[in-house]
Amino acid sequence: MTNAALPKSQLVRPEGHPAGPEFGFEFMAMGSPCRLRLARLDEARARALAEEVVAEVRRIEAKFSRYRADSVVSRINVSAGSGQAVAVDAETAALLNLASKLYLGSQGRFDMTSGVLRRAWNFRTDRIPTQADIDAVLPCIGWDKVHWHESSRHIELTQRGMELDFGGLGKEYAADRVATRLIDAGATSGFVNLGGDIRVLGPQSDGLPWRMGIAHPRVDGAVIAGIDLSGGALATSGDYERSIEHQGRRYCHILDPRTGWPVSYWRSVSVVAPGCLAAGALTTIAMLLEGDALDFLRGQGVGFLAIDQDGHITQEGV
Repeated sequence: MTNAALPKSQLVRPEGHPAGPEFGFEFMAMGSPCRLRLARLDEARARALAEEVVAEVRRIEAKFSRYRADSVVSRINVSAGSGQAVAVDAETAALLNLASKLYLGSQGRFDMTSGVLRRAWNFRTDRIPTQADIDAVLPCIGWDKVHWHESSRHIELTQRGMELDFGGLGKEYAADRVATRLIDAGATSGFVNLGGDIRVLGPQSDGLPWRMGIAHPRVDGAVIAGIDLSGGALATSGDYERSIEHQGRRYCHILDPRTGWPVSYWRSVSVVAPGCLAAGALTTIAMLLEGDALDFLRGQGVGFLAIDQDGHITQEGV
């Protein structure tokens, strides 16, 4: 890694502050602005750990990016419909095992093959696809069409045109991975924020929790609520991150893989869980479950904050 790729450090709290110094780092990865906050460390140690964080996040990004021809995802996708299974390593296998469990646990709503819907939906334009556009893509979707051999770590996409997309797990996995490395390295205060997927290492220097803001789903730059965290993870999904406004209706980027159409019940759902992978998966599934989301989240035993289309907030356990 070159020096140009490293995050700049900023002394967030100065020396002599009652809570001690804190150092903030900002960098871009996975198409998102990322932040790292570290306390109870001197600047040299904080910067060294920040360099490790950036290197690891970018390693994961490169490995699971569908934009890179040399990524494991591209190796799998290019073989779709060939009749050939692709061998994967243990790290990739662990994520595929999780994807399989999430598919079954969500009754088919969390589906890593649904990324191909971008062929019908382009959220950089204001065009709404036709049903024929969507129907042309739906045959390429379905984890049940994937042959995943857990024991031998081989995967086969059985139909030409199918693809895997790790976008629903990548940032969350990276946040958990780097947080574990930081904790193992002795970091006890701070947090990792990868494009809104947050993993907390421990409370602030003074023992108080970190206050995490929940973005207002209808007012740019505003915060609608705050959640205090001394540990664990926070993830949010919403209809405001990427969306199309058309004839008074909002079409969001969270698409039901069974129909190909966006969900519309919630403005946003935030979930607090022990790890980012769990929090991210649960908030996505909750958005897809629409009216059944609250009962689902209560059954998972996690804290959450959900905002419906009327702006009503339901907050439990946080």
